[in-house]
Amino acid sequence: MAVQLFVRGMVGILQQPLQYDANRLVLSVRIVDGGYPQLSQFTVPPRYVLGRARKDRINALEKHLDLKLFDRTNQGISLTEAGQVIYRHAQFLFDYSAKAIEEARRQAATVQMTFRIGSSLLNPCKLFMDLWYQVNQAFPNHKLHIVPFEDNHRGILSEIAALGEKYDFLVAACDSEKWLDLCGFQQLGTYRMCCAVSREHPLAQKERLTINDLYGETLLIGKRGDSVCVDRIRNMVEQYPAIKIEDTQQFYDIEVFNRCAQTRNVMLTLECWRDVHPGLVTLPCTSVSDHAVPYGLLYAKAAADDVLRFLSVIRSMQA
Repeated sequence: MAVQLFVRGMVGILQQPLQYDANRLVLSVRIVDGGYPQLSQFTVPPRYVLGRARKDRINALEKHLDLKLFDRTNQGISLTEAGQVIYRHAQFLFDYSAKAIEEARRQAATVQMTFRIGSSLLNPCKLFMDLWYQVNQAFPNHKLHIVPFEDNHRGILSEIAALGEKYDFLVAACDSEKWLDLCGFQQLGTYRMCCAVSREHPLAQKERLTINDLYGETLLIGKRGDSVCVDRIRNMVEQYPAIKIEDTQQFYDIEVFNRCAQTRNVMLTLECWRDVHPGLVTLPCTSVSDHAVPYGLLYAKAAADDVLRFLSVIRSMQA
């Protein structure tokens, strides 16, 4: 209590806010020590001539301790020998406190390191988990936290924009210009484009489709203008008038899969989505499956240091 009151008095003298915040108290003690290293010669400069409120504070401090801590002169005030003792011990205690706080913060930072991985039906986190168990020894203090989200075509861009805040990583097939405007991308591989049909569709009995199998069919395909791969397939299919094209939204969600199952149309899809809808069969298709979309890790453009280190480890594995 004595040290606390002394420090509060010193804080008032040096015009620091009267708060119990440890950082400010430590700073006030160090200002005194740094500006006046010889405690026996410590004198508050004339600009710190005390007003009534500060005088009252010092008087209250000395009264509480029953000690004279300050000598008053026309030039300011100086510490008495008793004041120097209190000051010296206060300085030690606050230096020790600062070290304890710093150690505690380091420990808290070690305990709380977490990679947040987004996961959805179309963009599951399994690939990240497979990577994690190959490299996790390089991140002994990190834990994983899976953050679920919905594949809603109206809201997916806001989910991508949340990288760095809500998620550290998403795993996705991506050649979307709109997505890549919002995030960084570390490619891990590619997925072939395929065709999906209802299990009740005659084409579902085949092991592989040809472009001729699509004659007379309606192909569901994302609107032009966002995916280079999808646009190339669209350009190719447009050369076959016997195949009708029906636009879907650029970003697939489960409603596109339901639409395929309910209308018995053919849907352009990815091989990695073969298990998304139990009522659909995913088949490779000549000409269509010659095209592939890159997949990999999405991350914030201004990513945290540990995210960048994780990416560096992954790149080293790929080299």
